[in-house]
Amino acid sequence: MSYLRSLHLPEQVRSARLTTARGEFAVLEAKPTRGVCYRRPALLVPGYTGSKENFLPILEPLAAAGRMVVAMDLRGQYQSPDAADRAGYAPAALAADLLAAGDAIAGGAGGVHLVGHSLGGLLAREAVLQRPAGVLSLTLLGSGPGALGGERAEMLRETLALLDPAAGAEPDDRGQLAALVRQAWHDQHEPQARADGVDEHVIAFLKERTLRTCPVHFIVLARYLLDGPDRTDELVKVVAAGLPTQVVYGEHDDAWSPAEQELMARRLGADRACIPGAAHSPAIDAPVTTAGILTEFWNAAERRQPTIHSCGRPGYPSGLRQAAM
Repeated sequence: MSYLRSLHLPEQVRSARLTTARGEFAVLEAKPTRGVCYRRPALLVPGYTGSKENFLPILEPLAAAGRMVVAMDLRGQYQSPDAADRAGYAPAALAADLLAAGDAIAGGAGGVHLVGHSLGGLLAREAVLQRPAGVLSLTLLGSGPGALGGERAEMLRETLALLDPAAGAEPDDRGQLAALVRQAWHDQHEPQARADGVDEHVIAFLKERTLRTCPVHFIVLARYLLDGPDRTDELVKVVAAGLPTQVVYGEHDDAWSPAEQELMARRLGADRACIPGAAHSPAIDAPVTTAGILTEFWNAAERRQPTIHSCGRPGYPSGLRQAAM
């Protein structure tokens, strides 16, 4: 996890709070070196146990191509506020959050490029199916057509057996659930990280991120990853109507297999890119290649649209304000 070797953000990246019609979200924002954005903005959505920091290796390279790039924490994930109840973590609710974030980032200027990694790809798909307007393009990054299988599914079942043995019984005792997450961290995840040779400061970050993420978020989204339907046929209709879409994955992906993601791309009639040497997180494993693929795809999508000549005008984007570090 070399992308976490420094606790300081890259020069062109800042921590901020994004105010939307559905509340505030913690984000990392990158702009071009000279602050002039002549291309459309992008919104990057992380996966299940991740956060906005998983996109750190590609934020500056993407912004250097002339656009604002924003990576967000989902509701209840790391530094974003929790939902009031389980319903706030339902896929439809989180998809609505993504659309609201895109609207705030674009500032009424034509929409955003939407990228979802892993679980984030499933949620980005939900957002596009909910309302295609405001999405300029869709990238599914290391994300499959439906439920997870294999070893990762078994790990999720173990998580649910610990956190949610009653299968969704209300009310949630969040204090008790948080204690269970702490126990799992100290008994399992932290020893495994040390056995894998992870640097101590990285372990400290992973601990903070895990313990600050709402345990109900973990529960609801684990069930979605295990039981989520294949909605590819529904997405086909949106792609056919003109939404530029691509599927990008590492050749060693161990979540959804490369063959499964390639088949999904073919079903969608979408662009496809397999990244040599990368596993489930191409933004970390191969940041230069990943940033290049995204930039080329976005630029092609924008040839159909008028460009934006500045992101430095007052109120663009209206919802962003700098957060305390």
